[in-house]
Amino acid sequence: MANDSISFGRDIKHLFRERDVDEMLSWFDLSKYEDVKENAAAIHERIEDGSMPCDAEWSREDVDKFKLWMDAGCAE
Repeated sequence: MANDSISFGRDIKHLFRERDVDEMLSWFDLSKYEDVKENAAAIHERIEDGSMPCDAEWSREDVDKFKLWMDAGCAE
């Protein structure tokens, strides 16, 4: 996937399950583009080290996809 074609709505948003969104609402809303964009570095750090989501690690492919989205400028 070319990094200029990756977007939150199409490629990233669905990676956050309803349970993940509910558990993080005290801090930010994982279903909202602006919240994820604003907290992208912290979110990436947590998914990279496996501490987010709390019940299972993301696949390497999904972690890399999130990083690619960040590096490409966090397109909506």
